[in-house]
Amino acid sequence: MTTTLPSSSTLAIPAGTWRLDPTHSSAGFSVKHMAVATFRGSFERLDALLDVGDDGNARLTGSINADSLLVKDENLKAHLRSPEFFDTERFPEVKFVSTSIRRDGDEVVIDGELTIKDHTHPVQARGTITGPAVTLGDAEKIGLSLEAVVDRTEFGLEWNAPLPKGGVALADDVKLNVELELAREAV
Repeated sequence: MTTTLPSSSTLAIPAGTWRLDPTHSSAGFSVKHMAVATFRGSFERLDALLDVGDDGNARLTGSINADSLLVKDENLKAHLRSPEFFDTERFPEVKFVSTSIRRDGDEVVIDGELTIKDHTHPVQARGTITGPAVTLGDAEKIGLSLEAVVDRTEFGLEWNAPLPKGGVALADDVKLNVELELAREAV
């Protein structure tokens, strides 16, 4: 399912295929840790494609190489790659496919299906879209900045540990952030 973006909007996306510029894009996550701080991680390898038809219908697809996880501690990285979390050996990719893209004032809202460890659930991402703009080298680009919150346990990332005085080591809600720079393919 796709949704038409209003052509009267100053942020309407021209028709075409928009491919990710991986050098200028990022994907990360954050989660409350020990109930007092926020733990952050990111992924080095990601891909995305936005197809916009002549009628304005749009579809965003994306994937992340789960093994490209970046965190500050190698031991923690190994734990996050293990079956208790991403199980990257058996499930090397995190995938997203949009089901609708729409405007809500100045905000873009993208509904879709997120798959982690063969668990697929609906997710809604909200954020902003900028451009299109003609950049150096005459490339036409747009930017998407999106945020979503998911319950990690729904995706099979269930590890946790009790704290000595109550509570648990990790919150269930995880904030996902992506910054995508997409270039329109030449016609």
